[in-house]
Amino acid sequence: MSEKLDSLNGLKRENRDLSFLLELTSILNSSLDIEKVMNQLMVFLDEKLGMSRGTLTLLDTTTNEVFTEVAHGLSPEQIQLGRYRLGEGVTGRVVAAGEPMVIPNVGKDPLFLNRTQSRGDLERNNISFLCVPIKLENQTIGALSVDCHNRKEGSFEDDLRLLTIICSMVARSVQLYQKIKSDQETLVSENKRLNRELGVRFRPTNIIGQSKRIADVFDSIGLVSQTKATVLLRGESGTGKELVAHAIHYNSERAEGPFIKISCAALPEALLESELFGYEKGAFTGATARKVGRFEMAHNGTLFLDEIGDVPASTQIKLLRVLQEKEFERVGGTETLRVNIRLITATNRDLEKLVREGKFREDLYYRLNVIPIFLPALRDRKEDIPLLVKHFLQTANEENGKAVKYVPDPSMKYLMNYGWPGNVRELENALTRAVILCKGDTLTPDLFPIPGTKDQPALQDFNPPETVSILGEQEADSNNLTVQKKNLEKRLIRDALARTGGSQRQSAKILGITERILGYKVKKYGLK
Repeated sequence: MSEKLDSLNGLKRENRDLSFLLELTSILNSSLDIEKVMNQLMVFLDEKLGMSRGTLTLLDTTTNEVFTEVAHGLSPEQIQLGRYRLGEGVTGRVVAAGEPMVIPNVGKDPLFLNRTQSRGDLERNNISFLCVPIKLENQTIGALSVDCHNRKEGSFEDDLRLLTIICSMVARSVQLYQKIKSDQETLVSENKRLNRELGVRFRPTNIIGQSKRIADVFDSIGLVSQTKATVLLRGESGTGKELVAHAIHYNSERAEGPFIKISCAALPEALLESELFGYEKGAFTGATARKVGRFEMAHNGTLFLDEIGDVPASTQIKLLRVLQEKEFERVGGTETLRVNIRLITATNRDLEKLVREGKFREDLYYRLNVIPIFLPALRDRKEDIPLLVKHFLQTANEENGKAVKYVPDPSMKYLMNYGWPGNVRELENALTRAVILCKGDTLTPDLFPIPGTKDQPALQDFNPPETVSILGEQEADSNNLTVQKKNLEKRLIRDALARTGGSQRQSAKILGITERILGYKVKKYGLK
C-alpha cells in the first residue's frame, strides 16, 4: 500500500512538473523581449512553485564578475548590490564550478553573503537558497537562484531537478538576450563613434580650431544651416564672420544657389542703396542702363550683409520692408520685385547701444537678431593658435614658393602670449609676412613685428634688437627721445596699415585715434 501511495505521489509530481514545463515553454516563447520573459518566469516560480526572489545572474567574461540581470521582488538599488566576483559567495561558486548548490538555512551558512539585504532577519526566517548554473555548450553563462521557505532538509532533490530543466530551457533565451544586449551596446558605441567622427568632420574647411569656444560655433552652424531663419553674426573684426556665413550657406539647402556678399561700411549711402536694390536706366546721372541689385542676384540663395551696423537710417527703412514684405523696387523704378533669399548679417558694433542712441532702428534690430552667433576673439581661444599657425604656415609656403618648416618654442610662445587685437586676420598676416621674410626654414621671433598698443600690450618675453627697429630701419640716434618717439609712431602706423590692408578707418580703430588724425600722420610720415 505504501509503495502504491509513493508511486501515485510520484506520478502526480511528474504530471505537475510536466504541466509546469509546458507553461514555462509557453512563457519563453511568448515574446522576443527577453527581459519581459524573464520577469514572467520569476513571477511563475513564485506563484506556482513557491520559489520567491527568483534571480537571474549572468557572467561578464571581460571582468569575471557575476551580476544580477533580472530579479523578482528586489528594488533597483538591491539589484545593483547583487554583484559577485567569480567564486565569491554561493552564486559566484556555482558559476565558477558549474554545479548547483543548496543552502538549507541561509541564516546559518557563512557562504551566504546576503548582499542585497532583502531577506530581513536571517536567523529568524527559515529560508533555503537554491542556485543552479545556466550552461550553454558546456560553458556556464550564469545562474538561476530562488528562495524556498520552510522546506525540510533533504527535500530539495525534486526542486533542483526541476530548476535544472528550467535552466536548460532558459539557456538559449539567455544567449539570445545577451546577443541582443551586446548588439545594442555595439550600436550605441558605433553611434557614439560616428557622432564623434561627424563632429570632427563637420568642421567648415575654411574655419580652423578645436577649442570649446569654436566648437560651439560649429554646433551653431550645424543647427542654423538647416533652417531659413535670419542669422546675425557678432564679433570683433578678423574673427571670421564671413567664413561662418559661407559655412552656413554651403551646409544649407541653398548650397546650389548664389552666395552674394556686400560690405555696408565700404560704400557711401547713395551707392549702397543702388548696390542693394539695383536701379533703372535714367534713375540718376550716369545710370545708362538697368542694374540688378544684390537682393536680386541672391534670389534662391544667401545674401550676406557685412557691417550691418553702419547702414544709414534711410536704407534701414528699405531693409526692414524687404524683411517684412519680401519685396522692393529698384532705385528709380515702380515695378515691385519679390525675392527668395536667406539673409545673414554681421557686425562688430554694439547694436544694442546704437538702438538706445536712436542710430539703429529697433524694429530692424529684432528682425535681424533672430539667431545670433557670437564669434570668439582669438585671445579667448588661444589653444587654437598652434593649429592656425600650422595652417597659415602651409598656405604661406604654397602661395610664396617657400619651404619654411619650423616654428620653435620661443616663436610659438611669442605668438601664444600676444593679445591679437586684429584676431585671426592679424595672425594670418603676421605668419605670411614672417614666411616671406624668412631666409631659412625656421621662423625666429624677430620675424614677427607685433608692436604693442594701449589696449593690447606686446609680449614681455621678447625684446627686438636695440640697434635695428622691428621694421628693419637703422636707428640714427637711439638716445634721442624725439627720434625714438617718431620712429615708434611710424612703426605703429605702418604695422596697423599692413594689418588692415591699407584701410585707414580700421587702422584708426586699432590705434585708438580718429581717422582724420591718422590721415594727417600718414601724410606727414609719407607712408602712402
